Amino acid sequence: MNIYKRIYELENEIAALPQGSINMKKIYGKEQPYLQWTENGKSKSKYIKKNEREEIFAGVERRKQLQEELKELKQHSSIDPSKSTDFETSVIIGERLLALTKGVKNWGKRDCFRQLQAYLNSEETDRVCLVFGLRRTGKTTMLRQAVLGMTPSQSAKSAYIKAKGSDTMAAMNRDLGKLLDLGYEYVFIDEVTLMPDFIDSAALFSDIYAAQGMKIVLSGTDSLGFWFALHQELYDRAVTIHTTFIPFREHSRLLGIDSIDEYIRYGGTLRAGELDFDDKDVISEDASFRDDESTRRYIDTAICKNIQHSLSCCQDGGYFRHLQSLYEAGELTGAINRIIEDMNHRFLIRILTDKFKSHDLGSAADVLRRDRNPKQRTDILDKIDTEAVTKRLMDMLEIHNKEEQSIGITNAHIEEIKEYLKALDLIVDVPRETVIPSAEPLENILFTQPGMRYCQAQALVHSLTKDELFSTLSEHEKMLVSERILEEVRGRMMEDIVLLETFKSAKRHQRVFKLQFAVGEYDMVIYDAKLNTCECYEIKHSSKIVPMQARFLVDEEKLNQTSQRFGQITKRCVLYRGEDSVMENGVEYQNVENYLKHL
Repeated sequence: MNIYKRIYELENEIAALPQGSINMKKIYGKEQPYLQWTENGKSKSKYIKKNEREEIFAGVERRKQLQEELKELKQHSSIDPSKSTDFETSVIIGERLLALTKGVKNWGKRDCFRQLQAYLNSEETDRVCLVFGLRRTGKTTMLRQAVLGMTPSQSAKSAYIKAKGSDTMAAMNRDLGKLLDLGYEYVFIDEVTLMPDFIDSAALFSDIYAAQGMKIVLSGTDSLGFWFALHQELYDRAVTIHTTFIPFREHSRLLGIDSIDEYIRYGGTLRAGELDFDDKDVISEDASFRDDESTRRYIDTAICKNIQHSLSCCQDGGYFRHLQSLYEAGELTGAINRIIEDMNHRFLIRILTDKFKSHDLGSAADVLRRDRNPKQRTDILDKIDTEAVTKRLMDMLEIHNKEEQSIGITNAHIEEIKEYLKALDLIVDVPRETVIPSAEPLENILFTQPGMRYCQAQALVHSLTKDELFSTLSEHEKMLVSERILEEVRGRMMEDIVLLETFKSAKRHQRVFKLQFAVGEYDMVIYDAKLNTCECYEIKHSSKIVPMQARFLVDEEKLNQTSQRFGQITKRCVLYRGEDSVMENGVEYQNVENYLKHL
């Protein structure tokens, strides 16, 4: 008898049987049977109905017998079954798999979890399910929740494999063959993209094992690796579930945070924390974007290494294209960092082809000069040593200056990196339209990770407070300037968040875009092609109603230009942080957080 095979069989049978012991309790003078067990350190009990007693009594007794046999076998085995020579990869089954799922019992589920359940419960064969996205977006949790939600008979036929960089597809193939022979029907393989030969051999999962009835769920952080596999080995053989984009409504539901400002600060991952640049002891380790260092580390590990690893693994590096020279010169990480930062400041080519300049700083200086409140109006930013600030920001972001680059970044590099960032779901193009029918839409890149952008803006403000001239100001002036800059950043980011989430939730016959005029713009227009109607929105990071906020929504010339191209205007609305209201002129004011929750 193969001792390890018997251990696996016992663990699977035990997992399908009722756990605990039977105790009698006196209820209304009668002895009644209760099933009692311990879960997460707490004692629990359940009344056993008459029609269930025979089955549960027999199951509890059978479980005791099997546990004794299992204990005896394990005492005679000096090797951990999961690491035995029977399996070459890290396979987890039976009781240990159930133990792996207990920690997520009370956790909320991602909206996309329904797609995973639909795949597992479908009759479909020949296709695998891919769950992919950036780090800390709930992939592994979804896999554990899927096992937790199974019936005992299903979980007994389930296996979880944690892939490693040292694993090979050949070893994975042998282990899957053994699992198939043992009667396993559900296999969850986490971090599958770590295997160097996954991309070029991925069809093995669909063409061999899914075709024989196995439900195979593949998960990993190398989204680009899955993207390559989808266009090659797994073309038309996979169901895809993207986890990178976490909209406000999900962030609010899962983390219990209803504030749009908190979403701006930390949105993008399912971790949150406090930020303090100087006192690292009080920084929450859970925050992905708690400070510039953690943000840069996240970009390096979750994005840059993601791209580089996938490119190097696909056809022996044959997909580097124009990026080969940057990779060989050790410049690719810096180039990706530079482009991400560049998009966050909306200066793609200009910033990359010239010395690094901070768009946020210049924009904020202009805002402060023209502030309507005399107490807040100041030209202090014009006096700041911008060269020193720029150098500090460059140091923080580890971005090489043009003269320091051994290889210059070209337009070809930019376009290829942008293509891969889109594949990672990190950026989305939500175009700008004009009222001229013949005009082509203008590219408008939006970022799906608001916390990353905001943290970089905070790093800029923090560097300002360390500037020699700035440090001579009173504490009130420091606070005034810093907060005014960040208020401008939050306002622009809120516009992007609303535009992006509306764009992603729009129906097929709807288009979502910014609409530009000769002077001014509508922050968002929703055009219904089926009805030939549109809705026009202004988006303001304010909790107060001010007439100036809606000036374009009551401008007859702009309204006529809009309706001529996009049909009847059925709604004029200002999204802001205050209470819902309707003005006498018909303009609606709607709370932005409620708007986002109901998309």
